Amino acid sequence: MYSKKVPDKFPDNFLWGGATAANQLEGGWNLDGKGLTTAEVVKKAEDRQNFTMNEVTPESLQVAVNDKTDELYPKRRGIDFYHHYKEDIKLFAEMGFKAFRLSIAWARIFPNGDETEPNEAGLRFYDSVFAECKRYGIEPIVTISHYEMPLGITLKYNGWASRKTIALFTKYTEVLFKRYQGVVKYWMTFNEINASTWGFTGTGALDSELDEPAKMQLRYQSLHHEFIASALAVKQCHQIDPQAKIGCMLARMQTYPNTPNPIDVRAAQLQDQLNLFFTDVQVRGEYPEYMNRYFAENGITLEMQADDQQIISAGKVDYLGFSYYMSTVTSANDEVEKATGNFAFGGKNPYLEASDWGWQIDPLGLRITLNEFWDRYRVPLFVVENGLGALDKVAPDGKIHDNYRIEYLRKHIEQMKEAIRDGINLMGYTMWGPIDLISASTSEMSKRYGFIYVDQDDEGQGTLKRLRKDSFDWYKKVIASNGEDLA
Repeated sequence: MYSKKVPDKFPDNFLWGGATAANQLEGGWNLDGKGLTTAEVVKKAEDRQNFTMNEVTPESLQVAVNDKTDELYPKRRGIDFYHHYKEDIKLFAEMGFKAFRLSIAWARIFPNGDETEPNEAGLRFYDSVFAECKRYGIEPIVTISHYEMPLGITLKYNGWASRKTIALFTKYTEVLFKRYQGVVKYWMTFNEINASTWGFTGTGALDSELDEPAKMQLRYQSLHHEFIASALAVKQCHQIDPQAKIGCMLARMQTYPNTPNPIDVRAAQLQDQLNLFFTDVQVRGEYPEYMNRYFAENGITLEMQADDQQIISAGKVDYLGFSYYMSTVTSANDEVEKATGNFAFGGKNPYLEASDWGWQIDPLGLRITLNEFWDRYRVPLFVVENGLGALDKVAPDGKIHDNYRIEYLRKHIEQMKEAIRDGINLMGYTMWGPIDLISASTSEMSKRYGFIYVDQDDEGQGTLKRLRKDSFDWYKKVIASNGEDLA
């Protein structure tokens, strides 16, 4: 008779924490030798439903380069973590964080991307950040490239469209792995690598003047270069610091068939394949067969070198990190009402509520995703982004009462626990983002995710004072109880 105990709680070493990105957080965009990044030439949106992160043209780029202010480019100022990191990490420690996911700004280390030697001042900044994390027993989870690269690489090589960018990236990663050997135990190569199919924010390549087929050719070729760079970085990491773990990161676009009609089921299956293609390459170490037909039908021909497949096979990641915010439905009928959020362009689900930004809230979908990932890959999983962007307001009593955020996170954490009971190997949970920061998609400040309120508005006005929201004390209780006390 077969019988095995079902786990009924989160693992004792579960990595509770929060996640951020350098270009939404740091500020200090022109200090201590840092170069301009691709994220810092994206203008803020005039309409919060309009994602501007890929709206960069040669003309707008030239305007941005000549503009030496942060007025139209809020990611340049972030929330000034560059000068507030000690205060902010202390607040994370007060909540009991076991882990803090952050990214390194590539242009702090190589300002133009192709320098002979790294910028020591940039490295010293991260020395200090990691030392502060160690002071409080917080594990840094480091994303190597999170929606940015040195702008010099775009100007000189057109970003990841050029194979030459691979060598620039591996030089950068070698510096990081050697500098932070034994300091950083968990790395990820690219944030939401599937963002490269959306354009500039992922590829760093200008493609606005191309027609749609040419755009997709450029984007998938850029992705191939990123896959090679990621695989080489995995090999580097394992050689330089065998104790470290290095993973990939996917924006999970969970979708369901709109109806039981087999044509809807097949349409949803195709969308799922197009989302899981990236992790198939990075976790399984090979291009999946289903993409051959997709490439052929869309006129995409990838240029590969003879040893590329061997490099990808040898550079499989140790764990799978992913973001999960929402789900959609997929229909073969284009007339289905759309729901958008985090670049998930599917149909609205009548069974789900939505956030102020139209992102459909589906906690059970997280459990479904975790099960599907585990069945497909059998590698440790890590929820590295999940959260609720909302219009938080300071109440007359001077506090921020965000019970809606508590409810959102509670329901998702409950489903993670159910997934663990299903047998999933789940490493941790770093919600997005523990402190209010600049929106990736619209560059606004009004869309707030944090447990910590930052006094800054969309125009950059405010004291930058940090205030604890109601959710701050709630998450502190969740971590202290290792996910048992969610009330």
